[in-house]
Amino acid sequence: MLFGAQFAPARRYVELLLDTGVSHGLVGPREGERIWSRHVLNCAVLAELIEPNARVLDVGSGAGLPGIPLALARPDLEIVLLEPMARRVDWLRATLDELGLEVTVVRGRAEEKAIRRQWRGADVVTARAVAPLAKLAGWTLPLLRMDGRLLALKGSSAADEVIRDRVEVRGFGGSVPRVVQCGGTHIDPPATVVVVDRVR
Repeated sequence: MLFGAQFAPARRYVELLLDTGVSHGLVGPREGERIWSRHVLNCAVLAELIEPNARVLDVGSGAGLPGIPLALARPDLEIVLLEPMARRVDWLRATLDELGLEVTVVRGRAEEKAIRRQWRGADVVTARAVAPLAKLAGWTLPLLRMDGRLLALKGSSAADEVIRDRVEVRGFGGSVPRVVQCGGTHIDPPATVVVVDRVR
């Protein structure tokens, strides 16, 4: 089971997404039937790609995706949710309090100098529906330690983005981007993730 002992808070998180998450504009009102598969499980399976006890910075966290599902699936991770909008930051903090999760919420953007100074050195940066790959790499690679890893949840356009943006990603200090699938034992279709390592 993906969430194990954390299944009850995971279910409560889904309830909150479908209630105040909708009223805050964090998820669409018609997402009910696919909230588990498309949003929560799709994010939680990123855990397969993260080493134990890693420090994870979730950029543009929004409704806490993928950061909150990762925190539920992997209590060993140190997770920071980075979100620029005050209303969303308030929602995230209230939700984390209710779920009893020790996750840090920071208001800001990945490209801000103050954020880079305070939060650089992450083992992993995650992002979901934040920006095209080249722009995302420019924002997030400076937040990673050397050999740290960007995990960008993408849809069907992932392979095209990798081809289009690979030169720019390399220019920002990233490895050649690669597309991986994860979570095949939990969700169908599996999650599509673009992986970029910081190499310089």
